[in-house]
Amino acid sequence: MAMIFLVCMFLFFLPFSESVEFKIDRFTADATNILYSGDAIPSVGTIEFNKVNYLTRVGQAIYHDTIPIWDRKSGKLTDFTTHFTFVIDTQGQSLYGHGFTFFLAPVTFQIPPNSAGGFLGLFNTTYTDSPRNQMIVIEFDSFVNPEWDPPVEHIGINKNSIHSATYASWNASLHSGDSADAWVSFSATTQILSLRWSYGAGNDSVNTNTSLSYKVDLREVLPERVIVGFSAATGANVERHILQSWEFNSTLDMPEKGEDNSKEWKLTLGIAVPLGVLVLIAIVVCGIFWRRQRKPEEKPIEIVGLTSMNDDLERGAGPKRFSYNDLVSATNNFSSDRKLGQGGFGCVYKGYLSHENMAVAVKKISQGSKQGKKEYITEVKVISSLRHRNLVRLIGWCHDETQFLLVYEFMPNGSLDSHLFGHKTPLEWSVRYKITTGLASALLYLHEEWEQCVVHRDIKTSNIMLDSGFNVKLGDFGLARLMDHELGPQTTGLAGTLGYLAPEYVTTGKASKESDVYSFGVVALEIATGQKAMDSVDPDSDPGLVQWVWGLLGKGELLSGVDQRLNKEFDSKQAECLMMVGLWCAHPDRSLRPSIRQAIQVLKFESVIPNLPMKMPVPIYHAEPDAPEVSSGSGGGSITYTSIEFVR
Repeated sequence: MAMIFLVCMFLFFLPFSESVEFKIDRFTADATNILYSGDAIPSVGTIEFNKVNYLTRVGQAIYHDTIPIWDRKSGKLTDFTTHFTFVIDTQGQSLYGHGFTFFLAPVTFQIPPNSAGGFLGLFNTTYTDSPRNQMIVIEFDSFVNPEWDPPVEHIGINKNSIHSATYASWNASLHSGDSADAWVSFSATTQILSLRWSYGAGNDSVNTNTSLSYKVDLREVLPERVIVGFSAATGANVERHILQSWEFNSTLDMPEKGEDNSKEWKLTLGIAVPLGVLVLIAIVVCGIFWRRQRKPEEKPIEIVGLTSMNDDLERGAGPKRFSYNDLVSATNNFSSDRKLGQGGFGCVYKGYLSHENMAVAVKKISQGSKQGKKEYITEVKVISSLRHRNLVRLIGWCHDETQFLLVYEFMPNGSLDSHLFGHKTPLEWSVRYKITTGLASALLYLHEEWEQCVVHRDIKTSNIMLDSGFNVKLGDFGLARLMDHELGPQTTGLAGTLGYLAPEYVTTGKASKESDVYSFGVVALEIATGQKAMDSVDPDSDPGLVQWVWGLLGKGELLSGVDQRLNKEFDSKQAECLMMVGLWCAHPDRSLRPSIRQAIQVLKFESVIPNLPMKMPVPIYHAEPDAPEVSSGSGGGSITYTSIEFVR
């Protein structure tokens, strides 16, 4: 132990750096290094931010990792450079707008409400001209808004505001549909932020300024770590915004600890090392004596989990730790009028973090719920490492001996089940199809694209959230399990919600990607039909949605099952595809289900719709004394299923 202590002390005094460097020549659909939000999508090696003829829309693309800008302890700043190639195409229209930006923002930044048009997806009427914004923006503004813009279409450098701190007018070639290049650099020594641009070969005008510079101390504007990316917006008029390539380089060399007073730290080290060795020896001796005097007590799982989790999270740049008082203030002391919903292990409240200037959802675990605390630990550990446009973002966390809370991004449109089964206006068919493909994209990331395979184990409509644009955000990772990609089904213990559980998972207690795909299939059928997976906890009186839809298939009446509230206003080709994919994914035999990648290919009409039997393969249940029990979900009872055979 003494040797370990000496090694740790040695490593503590070594210098380290946090440089970031990447170069992206093509943006592919299966890449995970770019996070998309709003309307932004990868398209033929580029990023399309705004679909043609989409009015008043926003698209954003952000690099998946955070960038260190300065170090609080040493006060040292980074140098950085970035070069990107883009296209602004007005498509020959006389009226167009609004613009394209490169920006640096806090890690917690998300698209503000009502930020389309001239706000460029970054600000709104209340979210501008405030130091709390902590943003640097390079804007290529193609629409003159007299309220805050100069009287010309311009390129500007903005600090915490939609107003440009400095600007230059641009040549019309910049939005001609041709490629343009921009270079942005910052010098930590001079504290000069520089920008230059080129309109492409032969298009530069000798009389047109093609560079800007602005002196700014980024330590006074930005937090220590930021996200970097692009935002583009349209208003009452439209134009295309396309990013073709992007490269970035920064370096933040951290000084040696105590390099300003080497003699003092050497003296301190000379005293601390021998003293530390003596303390460690004393601790070991006392520990041996204590263990001999009494039996070791097993620590509660939540204490062990929290101890290991704290160090990991507080070293990272992901979700932040909030104090309990912060969240009491944000939720008005968890008042009942702020309650968004209640689950099996606690309540969710709407909150507002004044310092971050953002609305959030705060999940408060019920005191005394051991299972809730286990799920809390699992969720923080798993979701804090994941970044995908279709996953709910964990903003922060809070725990002590009695309080366990999670802070998520706020979803204005709530959960999917409230739209499918509640009293809200029925979702249009195009929105439903987008929700299905978004959920599938999230599962593809979890199953195949992250460093480990994440099996969610609780995919259901109440765990699928919708943002202001009805984009999917899959949440609630309290039951998730991490597995190696090459491993098959793993015994995890049975957990989940009745109606969404795959038959083989019920039998064996072994979760797998296939059991997640089954749950996805059930959700797909719920989206198409507007019917619940199960209306009863009794499988004898309610055989379930899958069997009902399969019966429609056998009678050749599949489309009659589409949600009646749509009044037949749906795309019949998509509806048939969605319901067939739902049945395919929910096949009782796990070996005959598709991977989520195969399901996506069919949903995108890149592969043919599968041929399924006209009659659903029926599982037969045999009683066994040790059959696992299944939770029916919040507010329900429980039921026991047993081993299953498949009859075809």
